[in-house]
Amino acid sequence: MQVDTLILGAGAAGMMCAAHCTGSTLVIDHARAPGEKVRISGGGRCNFTNIHTEPENFLSANPHFCKSALGRYSPWEFVALVEAHGIKWHEKTLGQLFCDVTAKDIVAMLRAEMTRAGADLWLQTQLSEISHDGSAFRASVTRDGKTHEVRARNLVLATGGKSIPKMGATGLAYDIARQFGLAVTTTRAGLVPFTFPEGRFAELSGTALPCRATAGGASFDEAMLFTHRGLSGPAMLQVSSYWSEGHPITVDLDPEGSLFETLREQRATSGRHKLTTELARHFPARLVAALPQQTGLPLAGNLADQSDTALSHLVDSLRNWQMTPGGTEGYRTAEVTLGGIDTDGITSKTLEARDVPGLYVIGEAIDVTGWLGGYNFQWAWASGVAAGRAITARLS
Repeated sequence: MQVDTLILGAGAAGMMCAAHCTGSTLVIDHARAPGEKVRISGGGRCNFTNIHTEPENFLSANPHFCKSALGRYSPWEFVALVEAHGIKWHEKTLGQLFCDVTAKDIVAMLRAEMTRAGADLWLQTQLSEISHDGSAFRASVTRDGKTHEVRARNLVLATGGKSIPKMGATGLAYDIARQFGLAVTTTRAGLVPFTFPEGRFAELSGTALPCRATAGGASFDEAMLFTHRGLSGPAMLQVSSYWSEGHPITVDLDPEGSLFETLREQRATSGRHKLTTELARHFPARLVAALPQQTGLPLAGNLADQSDTALSHLVDSLRNWQMTPGGTEGYRTAEVTLGGIDTDGITSKTLEARDVPGLYVIGEAIDVTGWLGGYNFQWAWASGVAAGRAITARLS
């Protein structure tokens, strides 16, 4: 079988790329259905992009690499596609856009776009061998118990990273990249909950509150969630991508910086109230009860007993709560993979390998990782479009 383009991976990036390729295109995936990570994302509503997307929202050894693709396919272009398919959407906090009904609408839209472009999709298909004979790529794949030899002028790696292995994620893209001489940077789990020694936060499990979390020089003002295993929630997932093992994270429970003055005012009117009672007006009661054990802060006495110096020390401690995670939950629950195929070997405009004409790498497989909040999907769309358009130009 001969095709112009063979795309490995029917995820967000792979399907978007197929929708922008001309000529004969075949997309293969070992899964039973396309776009499974799209389907489960955003609680089943798919946070499909972020209107504030900028290169600064991405991590990479080369922070400039993502600029070209992102600059040529904006979030609003994807929104226009969504609206053209009659999909209703809404904006949540921080520029995050979600489907009103279901993430399945995005998967159906991508399938429809692939069909419009004439692309074929083979699911439950296993790749056993891939090579290049100097003029084309040759792939040996198994489908329905039969082995097929596929010859393609272009090969697109869109199999993602290692995150969520229970959905079939593997390091296949990295293996193929190395086979063709591309380097792969160190990979690790990103956008992932932290773990702490067993039982550390058991009494607080399920408690959530806004905070400012800081790690590796990056800070995020979002919610954090205490769990039986450690810390989760958007703030923790965000800083996990910047955190280094063995280093502390810093949590600011008063990100707006108003607590000190508020407590001074309350002292004048409610001084006879217990300090813990007043703190419980600002923080979850379970957290207030646990703070002495968790932080070593003495919270005894009435508010009137607290001098300005004591209140200042209390607030400073709450704004600089340092704790060192034992680790993270790893790829099992990670939303993304940090690192990946080295951008030094890829052209940023076309996503084509510099030394292997016709080989393209898109999406999560590359060393480009976005923040939480729709940024990684926008990278999938933009990189898929960039490669698809480059392939179309190459075939013309």
